[in-house]
Amino acid sequence: MTTSRTVPRASTRAWAGVAAITASLFVFVTTELMPVGLLTPISAGLSVSVGLAGMMVTLYGISAGVGVPFLVAWSRTVNRRALLAALLVIMALGNLVTAVSPNFPVVLAARLVTGFAHGVFWAIGVAMAMRLVPGDKASKAAAVVLSGMSIATVAGMPLGTFIESLTGWRTTFLIWSGLSVVVLLAVVLTLPSLPSRSAVPVREVFALPLRNGRLRVVMTTVALYVLGHFGAYTFIRPLMEQRAGMSPVWITGLLIVFGVGGAAGNFVAGHTVTTNMRATFIAACTGLVGSLLLVLLIGTGPAGLAVAVVLWGVSFGAANLCQVNMMLAAAPDTFEAAMSLNTMGYNISIALGALLGGLFATGFGTTGAVWFGVALTAVALLTAFGAHRDGAAPASAEDEVAQP
Repeated sequence: MTTSRTVPRASTRAWAGVAAITASLFVFVTTELMPVGLLTPISAGLSVSVGLAGMMVTLYGISAGVGVPFLVAWSRTVNRRALLAALLVIMALGNLVTAVSPNFPVVLAARLVTGFAHGVFWAIGVAMAMRLVPGDKASKAAAVVLSGMSIATVAGMPLGTFIESLTGWRTTFLIWSGLSVVVLLAVVLTLPSLPSRSAVPVREVFALPLRNGRLRVVMTTVALYVLGHFGAYTFIRPLMEQRAGMSPVWITGLLIVFGVGGAAGNFVAGHTVTTNMRATFIAACTGLVGSLLLVLLIGTGPAGLAVAVVLWGVSFGAANLCQVNMMLAAAPDTFEAAMSLNTMGYNISIALGALLGGLFATGFGTTGAVWFGVALTAVALLTAFGAHRDGAAPASAEDEVAQP
């Protein structure tokens, strides 16, 4: 990956640009996950089942995943600052249409289009931030951007759930449309011109896993844990309501707890991933399996469920930081292209996780979706152990990647 400096030193404007990209990630992630916290009122408001309402997550994930390698490759000559601005315009319009939609098919159409924008952002966002600062600050810039995901889970989705409880789910999406416009203005004002540098043609993008065995292992492991996590997490609100009898206030509180745990996991993994990336990821996957088992064992009341959700959040936050570093270690010279493939796999896994979790929830209740999560995260853990034994990935992010 080309990570030469765009500015001579990490100026205030450079870090303001990093902050704007972080805010962009916050908007994209909260838009993606908002239906999770609003699943029950959306299904009631649009007269569809909870399982069908989960298609808002599924369809969004499909479009974010399937289209991204093509869109990134086709836009390889487009200035990345202009591309990010266009993506935020699409996000603002998508949330606006969702807020005023007369029926569920219109909602799904809006989610489909915004999903495409989400996928492209994931492929270019981190690389953009790394280019804004000097090489020795690139890793810090990447970590700052990824904190947007934790902020989204700590504040974004719980805030959306709280707003819905006061006003309605349509108002929540309307507010997020306005927030997208605010972030768009921040991007325009703070980011310098960023010509595309590491994007490659479509045929070369899809050839990367064929030539790079380490990349194949990373993508497989990431897909497995994301499948398991979202198979269970998509139905966390119905689980809290039906199994633990929680009110909207309790649900909002536990969603915040999950987000705080994610931020903590991100922070801890940020310190351990540079010394032993595989061990950090294995520990994260172990925590995912354990937390989902705790949901089943002690999640019938607020206290037990809170313990499980804290561990779940910490583990998921750590795993997400690890997967970006693993991608960088596996494909340092084609990071944007590799990230487009990883984004495709990640979001397709979100979509399939929500879909399959919905089938298990419909057939066996919400605990069925959790058991599905246990199974898939356990397979991810076994795959990570296998990669560790076979040496399929570097032990740390510094083993094979020069300082960006």
